[in-house]
Amino acid sequence: MYIEQLQKFKINLWTYLVIPVLFLGLMVYNYISTENVDTAAMMKIMIEKIGVNGTFVALVGPLSLMLLIVLFYNKFIQNNSIRILTTSRPKIDWSRVFFSFGLWSLITIFTTVVSYYASPEDFVLNFKPKEFAVFVVLALLFIPLQTSFEEYLFRAHMLQGLGLATKTRWIPLMVTSFLFGIMHIANPEVEKLGLIIMFYYIGTGLFLGILTLMDEGLELALGFHAANNLVGALLITSDWSAFQTNSILKDVSEPNASLQIFIPILIIFPILLYIFAIKYKWSNWKEKLFGSIKPLEINEFEIVEK
Repeated sequence: MYIEQLQKFKINLWTYLVIPVLFLGLMVYNYISTENVDTAAMMKIMIEKIGVNGTFVALVGPLSLMLLIVLFYNKFIQNNSIRILTTSRPKIDWSRVFFSFGLWSLITIFTTVVSYYASPEDFVLNFKPKEFAVFVVLALLFIPLQTSFEEYLFRAHMLQGLGLATKTRWIPLMVTSFLFGIMHIANPEVEKLGLIIMFYYIGTGLFLGILTLMDEGLELALGFHAANNLVGALLITSDWSAFQTNSILKDVSEPNASLQIFIPILIIFPILLYIFAIKYKWSNWKEKLFGSIKPLEINEFEIVEK
């Protein structure tokens, strides 16, 4: 119903092209303009000029503002509502958002503590009370907006639009997962680890897309993505990551592609899907992920309130 519910309203499919085309064009321009640029060195220069917190705001702030653009476009151009963009339920289920956020936060904290005690030589204490306190405020303000922008763009706006256009579920799932991965191609991690890290980004997009389709809403994806970026940024930073932050710890080890890419995709994400499936009683996986978008029955058109 997450995609099907849009059949209740008269929405021009062409309106779904504007924001993705503009955003992807911006990403292509960003990639081309930084293709021969040492992004790590560039970030180092930015940090020297405006500080770690200033650099964080400069990088994350624009994406946070883009959330407002997506929501404004959805409301006033497509004449839609945030509820329809978010869920097929009568109202947004915040308990799902908080459960997903809490679960992934606990797992992230646990794995960080285990990694620290298993290989303490890989970390140095980066904690500076004043700078950390300021960063906590900035992170709480900007990161949920940044991650919500990505979710509302890829797993809501684009997934719903492609679903309506193609009458399928698997095409929007695969396309949005691929484009979500491509969005990160200019990240410093790609320069450090190589294109193999794209498996992680695309795999994460696929995981979030499965969450959205199986749960018939965006809530679990919103919670997971916010926890992943927020808690991760507060706990650990490194000289080669996209987020250079005033975190508690700094990772000084050489990144291991197998640990940081394939273990989450092949082990952790499937376990999370199992937990969510049990808690929310998911069923009919084949239909929800690969079935077609069927026309709503006449009686299903009765509830049209947005």
